[in-house]
Amino acid sequence: MRSPRTLEVWKLGTVNYLKSLKLQDKLVSERKAQRIPDTLLSLQHPPTYTLGKRRTDHNLLIPESELTKIGAELHYTQRGGDITFHGPHQAILYPIISLRSIGIGARCYVETLERSMIDFASIYGVKARAGNKCETGVWVGDRKIGAIGVRISSGITCHGLAFNIDPDLKYFEHIVPCGIADKEVTSLRRETDALLPSEETIHEQLVSCWAKAFSYDDVVWKEDPSVILDSQDNK
Repeated sequence: MRSPRTLEVWKLGTVNYLKSLKLQDKLVSERKAQRIPDTLLSLQHPPTYTLGKRRTDHNLLIPESELTKIGAELHYTQRGGDITFHGPHQAILYPIISLRSIGIGARCYVETLERSMIDFASIYGVKARAGNKCETGVWVGDRKIGAIGVRISSGITCHGLAFNIDPDLKYFEHIVPCGIADKEVTSLRRETDALLPSEETIHEQLVSCWAKAFSYDDVVWKEDPSVILDSQDNK
């Protein structure tokens, strides 16, 4: 019989992308040293394009010099996956968890991330599915609604998933999303006839689906983002 597993969830609101990277690095180190439990960051970013470690710059369809004109930043990361967009009205989850303690590998981890988004979409009557071969993420028909890009170091995860609630989809016109051409990007707002609740409620629902998919027994919500963000500023 396994021991009960606890997940600590930080609701951070809108966080600058670089700040979130530094925070993840800090938490990964602390999780490796077993100073913190499995941790999930729930947040949004200002308009930001990110590239994975493959550096597929050709999938950015706008000159970098033009990014400031559309109010967006560009950042290079060490996660897997291709180029993607993060912005307001998108639910982002960054898990800092030990795969070894859960007893799963990288493929199962990604599949479980997909399943959590599929389960969440079903709350609103949206029939989502995992991607076909070479198409990670979650799709509604041929339209992508959820993206995945992860990094795993010594069995500890970072980066994670992004689910489109109601972002400005025009930002996706400036990239080849996730390196997959001729595919549309969609959002929960576009795909459901249901009246959507507040984004805070939506984030909480996604977190709950995520925690259930990974079989956590206890979820501890942390409501004050200044505690973890200010501690990062002081490093």
